[in-house]
Amino acid sequence: MEIEMQIKALGERARHAARSLQTVTKAQKTEALRQMADALQKNSAEILAANQKDIEAAREKGTSEALMDRLALTEARITAMAEDMRQVALLPDPVGECIEEMHRPNGLLIKKVRVPMGVVAIIYESRPNVTADAASLCIKTANAVLLKGGSDAIHSNMAITKVLRAALAAAGLPEDAILLVESTDRAAATALMRLRGYVDVLIPRGSGRLIQNVVENATVPVIETGTGNCHVYIDKDADIDMGVSVIVNAKAQRPGVCNAAETLLVHADIAEAFLPAAYQALTAAGVALRGCERTQQIIAVSPAEEADYATEFLDYILAVKVVRDLQEALSHIAKYSTGHSEAIITENAEAAEMFLNGVDAAAVYHNASTRFTDGGMFGFGAEIGISTQKLHARGPMGLRELCTYQYRVHGNGQIR
Repeated sequence: MEIEMQIKALGERARHAARSLQTVTKAQKTEALRQMADALQKNSAEILAANQKDIEAAREKGTSEALMDRLALTEARITAMAEDMRQVALLPDPVGECIEEMHRPNGLLIKKVRVPMGVVAIIYESRPNVTADAASLCIKTANAVLLKGGSDAIHSNMAITKVLRAALAAAGLPEDAILLVESTDRAAATALMRLRGYVDVLIPRGSGRLIQNVVENATVPVIETGTGNCHVYIDKDADIDMGVSVIVNAKAQRPGVCNAAETLLVHADIAEAFLPAAYQALTAAGVALRGCERTQQIIAVSPAEEADYATEFLDYILAVKVVRDLQEALSHIAKYSTGHSEAIITENAEAAEMFLNGVDAAAVYHNASTRFTDGGMFGFGAEIGISTQKLHARGPMGLRELCTYQYRVHGNGQIR
């Protein structure tokens, strides 16, 4: 009960801050974001010291290297966080944008205008950069943000939030527009999921288990985000060098993230030429392959179980399957995909078009790595999450996805 009261108190503070943000100008928000970015870099030593505590605790628990990479901060990563924040500051402000305008026969002028959501809650794991990304996007859109990071990153998140709140206050904006749930008790997350009347939308970011827990237990509106069982399909008309380059990047560049590839599908007609080259490059990058029976006949890999094709490894492990044709590739993806990101490598325009039209995912690629499914890569400055659902938002969620809209109706005395 005490946890519930604490979370409710945070909700009340966030709601009050959200109301205060409604009168903040675009210029004030831009300046606040610039000061927040500067503060991140100025206080990097403090943030890195806090992050080191989280790293040491994770190492003691035997956390995998891929997941450690999600948790770790460096001077370069803090600089990147600050630069992302500056990019968000420079982006067009969607708040107040007129989406549509209608003149009615009775003289009414109806405008459909973007407005803030209000209070946005985020429940997430590891990746302390999410703290900064979420804060910057919410401040830009005049939303208050309630942050609930995982226990594995609690020291990092507390340090980052402290720095950002101080910068926000120094810029004349309400510091409670950024609030962190500091309790690591699971009951705190449950209370946040059920904070009706205070939270306007809840966005979970993390493992499939976390996302499923939120979807099943929340009583506030939820945008389901990104478990990423992503595929790269090598078509019979693929450029082999390009295919090898793309799969190595999609799997090994940063395996512990949701847009990393988890399964490699290879057309039977190109398998004997492609798989040895891919095997050499992938194993050199530290990737362990698990293959179907046909794959095992071509390269020396461990056998793939059925469950491997349904698994988001988030590690240096890749499932491989040789398929008869494009249709079998599409059927495999339809069965196992989580609707995140899928790619085809081919020089055949007709095959590419069939793939793009036939795959049901938030992002579908032709001759490019799935690793580009990212708010920064899409030009959004940062992202609040990658939605794998279809209502309200899909794919990387930037500023516009943090807005709803209202109808503003202008008249001159009309009555009905």
